[in-house]
Amino acid sequence: MIRNITIRDRRFALSGGAGSDAVHRDPVYSYAVTELTDDSGVKGTGFAFTLGEGNDLVCKAAAFYADRLKGLDIEAVMADFGSLFNRLSNEQQFRWLGPHKGVVHLALASVTNACFDLWAQKRGVPLWKLLTDLTAEQLVATLDLSYLEDLLDRETALALIRGEEATQHQREPILEKGYPGYDTSVGWFNYDDEKVRENCRKAIDRGFNALKLKVGSGEAERDIRRAHIVRETAGDGVKVMLDANQQWTLPAALKICTALRSMNPYWIEEPTHPDDIEAHRVLAKAIAPVPLAIGEHVPNRIIFKNYLQAKCAGFMQADAVRLGGVSEFITVSLLCRKFGVPVVPHVGDMGQLHQHLVLFNHIRLGHEALFLEHIPHLQKQFVHPVKIVDGRYQTPQEAGSSCTLIDP
Repeated sequence: MIRNITIRDRRFALSGGAGSDAVHRDPVYSYAVTELTDDSGVKGTGFAFTLGEGNDLVCKAAAFYADRLKGLDIEAVMADFGSLFNRLSNEQQFRWLGPHKGVVHLALASVTNACFDLWAQKRGVPLWKLLTDLTAEQLVATLDLSYLEDLLDRETALALIRGEEATQHQREPILEKGYPGYDTSVGWFNYDDEKVRENCRKAIDRGFNALKLKVGSGEAERDIRRAHIVRETAGDGVKVMLDANQQWTLPAALKICTALRSMNPYWIEEPTHPDDIEAHRVLAKAIAPVPLAIGEHVPNRIIFKNYLQAKCAGFMQADAVRLGGVSEFITVSLLCRKFGVPVVPHVGDMGQLHQHLVLFNHIRLGHEALFLEHIPHLQKQFVHPVKIVDGRYQTPQEAGSSCTLIDP
């Protein structure tokens, strides 16, 4: 039974321009942490990601949700977690603050992720293995498919999962090879040109064959110059992604994305406001075949459904510490599988949780193993930090979701 609940506000200041982008110039990487401890002393840890101020608000909301779990058995909770998620996300007073977005949904992510971690800790297996070994019925029981019934009802979800079972063994070698990563820290917005150039060389030496640059400068010429620096330093055989962090208006995005096509970007990420689906549709059509990557600030499965229906995303960047947690991440992954759109998560967790989820997505749902974002800045804060060898995430073997933080 879940006996003790602890909520922690953890904040980590960065230095030297790390983490900066066109909108968030001086971020403080922060976690609203939920810890659930059962009567045998097993503890599950989950969190949601913020950038500093307001983290305390998420913590307060997480405490409200977590209190509903006191006295419950984690196996019983997870046997029908989809129903619990639905009840919590639609709690009448908190729902008014969303619905299904913002502070309250981030808080639900923290609690949801703690439940999944406790479940895996209790069973003594890594989260990727727990999820991969569940039956189709058990998986679907963890999901809330409400408002998706026109595209993804229970029977459709079961069919998608069962349809990949016969070939699952063909995808299991990824566990030995490791999951490919990409280096997202070569080109933070506040880095000067020479540091970007130096970081590109270091990333290539560490085995990465995909890199990302932050764009969205006040002067388009800066973005174009720096994009070509990365391309020239990395070479034509390396994938280069560009991330504007929502900085551009649609007219600006149309102009600068057209200019950036000359350096052959693998994708252009978050080019404009994340709520403006129509603007993304217009832009995607205008700059094709260069694809858009969308999802870092998409708050819930319903908006992801709308983006998929608009057919404007080449890649979906669902984030389980931004959505309602692991269960909603899996729901979005199923939607993307139905539409044939790859899932390449944003990693507000620094890859700790998502290294499990991309293995599940690939092995169990049949998603292509493209790569997973790697951000190194908080590695020293985790009990079991991610391990990268030759540009690949090594498969975690410890029980749980790798989200346990070192005590301050």
